Amino acid sequence: MKRQKPRRVTLQQVAEHAGVSRATASLIVRGSTSISEATRKKVLESMRELGYVYDRVAANLRSQHSSTVGLLITELDNPFFSELLVGVHQSLDKDGYSVILGTTFDLMDKQDALLSTMLEYRVGGVILSPVSKSTPKVIEGLRKWDIPVVLVAKDIPGAHCDYVGIDNVSGGKMAVEHLIGLGHTRIAFLGGPADSTAWKDRNRGYQLAHQEAGIAFDTSLWVEGPATTQGGVEALRKILTSPNPPTAAFCYNDVVSFGVMHGLKEAGLVPGKDLAIVGFDNIKEAAIYNPSLTTIAATPQLVGAHAADLLHQRIKGLDEPPKRIILQPELVVRESCSPDAG
Repeated sequence: MKRQKPRRVTLQQVAEHAGVSRATASLIVRGSTSISEATRKKVLESMRELGYVYDRVAANLRSQHSSTVGLLITELDNPFFSELLVGVHQSLDKDGYSVILGTTFDLMDKQDALLSTMLEYRVGGVILSPVSKSTPKVIEGLRKWDIPVVLVAKDIPGAHCDYVGIDNVSGGKMAVEHLIGLGHTRIAFLGGPADSTAWKDRNRGYQLAHQEAGIAFDTSLWVEGPATTQGGVEALRKILTSPNPPTAAFCYNDVVSFGVMHGLKEAGLVPGKDLAIVGFDNIKEAAIYNPSLTTIAATPQLVGAHAADLLHQRIKGLDEPPKRIILQPELVVRESCSPDAG
């Protein structure tokens, strides 16, 4: 005998179990803040007991409004994105949104596939840290579906899209000026994908600091690569074989800096003494690493909150030209930089 498939628990059954109206139960599953905490807890308990699952896609179709937002990042293991995600959630949770998270690993095919999936789930908007090689076509595809998108951390030139990020040029310049102020004149720029706008802008800041100090820079000391710990290890190995190695390094981000410091220790060298190091992002681990990392604070949590607020405004109908919210960086001095001993 064929086993009969169990019937789906309905919202009406949940309401009856909790002793409230269906309208009240509906408001609670949609994240409304107008219901008392006691009633909300009672309905949520009934949902758990009955095994109720909210069909969000069907609800979006009925209301013609989605309470789901897509968030695409490039690296899941980079704490920068973890902190950015906290900012996004803190902002969107209070407005009753749910977040679908996707990781592209900086691969274009992966980004395209994840965006297609999010369209299938009828997200109301997308917060996107784009793949390094992204073109305006990515944004055009979303516009065809009338889905607002806010770019974070990395821009797409020519996309004419909302963007929230740090002033990477100013941050890069600030980092290298600090090293020059300590007497360093041979400064490497390590890690990160050269195709990304963040890399280009931080490198521009690197160049400006040299130019304003009247110091020539050596492009052979620019080593691009994955923005990962292993990418930092590999970048360090390349510059250590240089005929005239640098005395300092500005790293694309903190994670690359950790790889550089690990590689130095493997080579029997002392981070901060044999090579002065400045990172970028000021993730929480930077303060407790050994040695603690001098870095540029990029306030990822604040970036995420601003992006989420702007996306919410767009979903609610804000019809204005694309906005650019550029936050100012700050140098955080710790132990990873010593003066040039030469």
